[in-house]
Amino acid sequence: MSVSPSRPKGPPLNALRAFEAAARLGGFANAAEELSVTPGAVSQHIKALEEWVGADLFERRSQGVHLTELGLEVAPHFSKAFDELGNAVRQIRAKTSRKTIHIAALPSVAQLWLSPRLPKIREALPETNISVIALETPPNLDREIYDLSIFIGKPKGTAHERIISEDLITPVCSPATAVSLKEPQDLETKTFLHDVIWAEDWQIWASTNAPSLDGLSDGPSYSLYAIALEEAKNGAGILMGHKVLVEPSLNKGDIKAPFTQWQPTEKSLILECASLPTPSKEITQIISLLLA
Repeated sequence: MSVSPSRPKGPPLNALRAFEAAARLGGFANAAEELSVTPGAVSQHIKALEEWVGADLFERRSQGVHLTELGLEVAPHFSKAFDELGNAVRQIRAKTSRKTIHIAALPSVAQLWLSPRLPKIREALPETNISVIALETPPNLDREIYDLSIFIGKPKGTAHERIISEDLITPVCSPATAVSLKEPQDLETKTFLHDVIWAEDWQIWASTNAPSLDGLSDGPSYSLYAIALEEAKNGAGILMGHKVLVEPSLNKGDIKAPFTQWQPTEKSLILECASLPTPSKEITQIISLLLA
């Protein structure tokens, strides 16, 4: 008679993924954002893993969570394992005949910078599907199913980054509004428009170009930069323009930059690709087109 005893079960994959993300990102909330779940779900997963292990992996404190000695010891092994899993998934996708390139981009970048370049990409790669997903924060290309990401942020200096353009800012507005703006101090009587992601833009520009300017935080805010830009065109107020995003509108004359001071933000428009050993010819061609 055959004997088929029940085999010991390992911890759920989701619990391991939650622990690795929380350990790498320094907290349950950050892990939840990356994994698209709630912090409570991350906490429950890690608690279940700790019960399976029979020891704590995190210390819970009032100011946050910290890895225990055991957690610190094992976390790098899980990070390496999930990196390898992500690499294997990308490799199997690269070998299939169905070619879909997934691009993640900041919403403003997707709408104002990437969208005008998509026709040229489609023309060059008629057999390839180009999928664009707008995200507020860059994805983890080692784990998530994206081939490329395009975001404005501080360069990390990795081999997979390509700097497209330095991020420069200056006030922009409708041509009619620009007539009354001769010097930065003239902005005091105007309405400031704000993008919620770049809430510090006005302070960055004014600290160098108009230190005595008041009321920088006043005025309406927008969760989509493209809407804020349209409102600036419509005469609703003055928006801090990011050169890489507003340059087409400036060239058309839809908006004006009344001052010549373009202020660096220490950020850049960055194109990043997943760390495949050998990127596909489609990805290589898209990168070349985007950098042209």
